[in-house]
Amino acid sequence: MKRTLFLLLFNLICLLGFSQSNIRLNNYWENTYYINPASIYSEYQFVVSGAIQKQWLLFPGAPITGYFTAVEMLNTKKNTQIGHIGLKLFSDKIGFTSLLSISSSYSYSVRLNKSLLMNLGIAYKIQSFSYDMTKANLATPNDPATYNNETRWLGHNADLGVEFVGRSLLVGVSSQNLMSLFTQGNTLQTNANFLYVMNRTPLDNTFYVQSGVCAIQNENLSQLEFNISTFFSPSNHPNFLQFGMIYRTSREYGIIFGLDLGNSLRLAYTYDYDFAGIRHSSIGSQEMMLTWKFGKLPDCKCRELFK
Repeated sequence: MKRTLFLLLFNLICLLGFSQSNIRLNNYWENTYYINPASIYSEYQFVVSGAIQKQWLLFPGAPITGYFTAVEMLNTKKNTQIGHIGLKLFSDKIGFTSLLSISSSYSYSVRLNKSLLMNLGIAYKIQSFSYDMTKANLATPNDPATYNNETRWLGHNADLGVEFVGRSLLVGVSSQNLMSLFTQGNTLQTNANFLYVMNRTPLDNTFYVQSGVCAIQNENLSQLEFNISTFFSPSNHPNFLQFGMIYRTSREYGIIFGLDLGNSLRLAYTYDYDFAGIRHSSIGSQEMMLTWKFGKLPDCKCRELFK
C-alpha cells in the first residue's frame, strides 16, 4: 500500500507546473539528499552532513547559506525494503533578509533486482522568512510605515522525489516546495524541480571518472548543470581523493576538491567564478562540506551499487 501511494504521489509531480528559482548548494552532487528526500546512503546506519556556502566574496551583503542534514536507517535486516528517516536544516541570509527551513523526511528503498535499487522519499518542512530592518538603508529613516509592516512570515511546504541506483548509474527526480504551487503569495521558497543523471566509469583498479548532468526547471528558468570528476580510489579506501569541474551557466564555472579524512569523515570543497558583471566586485564563491558516515553495514549488498 505504501509503495502504491508513493508512486501515485510521484506521478503527480509530472503534472505540476514549475515556479521560479530557489536556493541550493553548488556541489549537491556530493550528497543529493540536499535536493532530493529520496537520496540515501544505504550502506551506512547513520550519515550526518554539514555545508556552508559564501557567494560573491568581498561583495557587501552577499548570500551566506548553511545546511545540516542527518539520515538514519530504520531497518538493517536482510530484506527487500529498508526505511530511512531524515532531518534537514537550511539557513540563508542575504543582506537584511533571512530564511530558515526545518524539514523531516521519510524514505524507503526497494530492491528491484540484483543490480538496481529504487528509493522513494517525501519531506515536510516549516519555513520562516524575516527582515532585520535595523540593517536596511531606508530612503526615510525611522519611517513608521516601514516598521508597521510585518517583518516575519511562517509557512509550510513539502518535497517529493525518487532515485534509481544501479551499479554505475544514478538517476533521480525531485520536486521541492510543492505547497508553493497552491498557496497564493508564498514567497518563502518557490517550487523547483530537478532531473539528474550521474555515471561512474572505471579507468583501472584505482581510478574512475564520475560525470553528471542536472536539468533544473522553474517558472522563468530552465537550466542545465554539468560536473565531471576523477577519483583516486584504492581498494582499501574508496573515493580517497577527488578532483573535478562544474559548469553552472555559460558564464559560471567551478572546481571541486574532495578528500577522505579517515574511514568515516569526508571533506568536499568547491570554488566557482562568475564571469558576468559581478566579477568587478567579487572574487568568486566558495563552499565547504563535511560528511560523517557511521555504522557501516558489513552484510549490506548495496556497496556493489553506485553509492
